Amino acid sequence: MSRTSQLTRETSETKINLSLNLDGTGDSSIKTGIPFFDHMLELFARHGLYDLEVKAEGDLEVDYHHTVEDTGLVLGQAIREAVGDKKGIRRYGFFMLPMDETLARVVLDLSGRPYLNYQVTPRSWYVRDFNLALVEEFFRAFTNSLGANVHAAILYGEEPHHLAEALFKCLARALNEATSLDPARGDQLPSTKGKLD
Repeated sequence: MSRTSQLTRETSETKINLSLNLDGTGDSSIKTGIPFFDHMLELFARHGLYDLEVKAEGDLEVDYHHTVEDTGLVLGQAIREAVGDKKGIRRYGFFMLPMDETLARVVLDLSGRPYLNYQVTPRSWYVRDFNLALVEEFFRAFTNSLGANVHAAILYGEEPHHLAEALFKCLARALNEATSLDPARGDQLPSTKGKLD
């Protein structure tokens, strides 16, 4: 069974082409025009073992917001499409990750019901010209598009690069667990209701 997706989203603000293989090896080719964001998406692919290609063109002369948010939307949609009917997946994922002085936690449920609880208050909001408020915007767009219940938190930490990196790595690892196929489950849907939405 191939768990892949290839999507294009085009608006007056952005054009995003994205391809994803959920059962990859962590290879990536990321070009959003935002170096720090590229780095975060590369980490996401590597730690989730996803093969991921992203080419984004956005109105960066205005702000990074549209490109980051729309990439989150497309990535969430791609994962939802690649997972398919959700039969046999583990559904839930959890990961805690230390990044030097920072400790991050992401817990998620591929329930079909979007909800984001985001508990991150950095002491410094910028990594060069990248505003860490955009990480929350990415998580929100991603969560809504994927239809997931996501709880993301920095338990403690100071360095803004470490905070963002820990969150993206945690998200990738937790999502890898949730999307992985459980041999014991076979083709059962992980829900007593008979549907996930």
